[in-house]
Amino acid sequence: MSEIKEPFLKRPFDLIFSALGLIVSFPLQIIISLAIYTEDPGPVYFVQERVGKRGRLFRAIKFRTMKYCENNKYLDIDLEEDPRVTKIGKILRAIGLDELPQLINILKGDMSFVGPRALPLGIEDGERSHYRSIKEIPGYYLRSQVFPGLTGLAQIYAPKDASRKDKFYYDNLYVRNMSFLSDLKLIFRSFWVTFKGKWESREKKAL
Repeated sequence: MSEIKEPFLKRPFDLIFSALGLIVSFPLQIIISLAIYTEDPGPVYFVQERVGKRGRLFRAIKFRTMKYCENNKYLDIDLEEDPRVTKIGKILRAIGLDELPQLINILKGDMSFVGPRALPLGIEDGERSHYRSIKEIPGYYLRSQVFPGLTGLAQIYAPKDASRKDKFYYDNLYVRNMSFLSDLKLIFRSFWVTFKGKWESREKKAL
């Protein structure tokens, strides 16, 4: 398979707007940090190793949305009404602001604004009976040829509780039809999902 070439303007866009986003959102990030610590004292950020482009591992940073867990041992299991999630965490997840610190990952070149979701290598939920790592899931190779994204086709259109295999289908559809214009459209739709507070919805998030 030939190397996947990402749109020429993709990286310049990521650099400029991640830097701008970090500057503009700095006061908001301070407020969010205080709210997280006030409700549940502990680290404000949640840092976890994720799989990036061509399988390279990197440390993704997010706001902590779960109750403080010693040694940072949070199982990567998705529950519809997760008792581990704090009140402020539930709000942050609904509007997608828990991932605001990942602007740092975009600026560093670990991620892009648009692409497949950055996932941990190991699988800990019910799918572990079928796969031990995401590398074993059909469709992994193609999606791994591009930078993971803050948002993307699967994040917006695939049901939240869809299988990883189904989400990889959306990811690969994005990779095969990737363009700078499609990135802009997905970013626009992401703002709409944020405005509606539907990032945690298990139904269709955008038209």
